[in-house]
Amino acid sequence: ACSEFSQRSCEECLKNVSCLWCYTNNTCLDYPVRSILPPSSLCSLSRARWGVCWMNFEVLIIAIAVVAGLSLVSIAVCCCYCCFCRRRSRSRPDEEEERLARKREERRLQSLQRKHERKMKHDEIRKKYGLLQDSDNPYSRFENE
Repeated sequence: ACSEFSQRSCEECLKNVSCLWCYTNNTCLDYPVRSILPPSSLCSLSRARWGVCWMNFEVLIIAIAVVAGLSLVSIAVCCCYCCFCRRRSRSRPDEEEERLARKREERRLQSLQRKHERKMKHDEIRKKYGLLQDSDNPYSRFENE
């Protein structure tokens, strides 16, 4: 039982996790499990120690509240930032997508230009060998029927 460690030291009392040390009268008490915080009738929060001797309950509560508050705020900021970024990216096309679309259009135009140049060259070769039906060419291909 925790009462056996009364009038000894805080460190000896707190070796047992279920014990609470009160500096008001240097007593080791059983931690009141039914209530989260020990009632002030048992020991004031500024004089009660649990877990470690160098931190009282008030500091422990404040530290836990600050850590929890910062965690909640950071989670909320991350969620808002992510939602804002997603909404912004959906509303207008990305610069990368625009750049890719421009390059795609340039390649399509270059392809059409090369296709036209090939057609002109092939027509020139056909004209040279009389394979192209041209009105200004006096020679025509002889067909056997």
